[in-house]
Amino acid sequence: MMSFLVSEELSFRIPVELRYETSDPYAVRLTFHLPGDAPVTWAFGRELLIDGVGRPCGEGDVHIAPTDAEVLGEVLIRLQVGGDQALFRSSAPPLVAFLDRTDKLVPLGQEGALADFDAHLDEALDRILAEEQSAG
Repeated sequence: MMSFLVSEELSFRIPVELRYETSDPYAVRLTFHLPGDAPVTWAFGRELLIDGVGRPCGEGDVHIAPTDAEVLGEVLIRLQVGGDQALFRSSAPPLVAFLDRTDKLVPLGQEGALADFDAHLDEALDRILAEEQSAG
């Protein structure tokens, strides 16, 4: 569960699913289940989430920062698309436990050692290029 911070005065708790797949070892996925809407999934770097638990980090669409750098308490996750943004607050211990489980599957720094990672990367790049060519 995370808090979706609508404004300084309004927030509500929503279920958030955290996923890690060894077929995409550099990324984590967070699926937000907002009431009345289809689930929304964001994928971003696992290392960004690791760093963001302890210090402010992120550029572009994803920013992660602890609410207090001195205490492992809560983490803010800001997601942005164009001018729209959403802010979520999570307790840090469940994120740390999730990241610990990902590290047991694929230790940090060992992502490139997966035998089929290059094939998955080539497939993803080919798919992205094909989508861009068909759109433009």
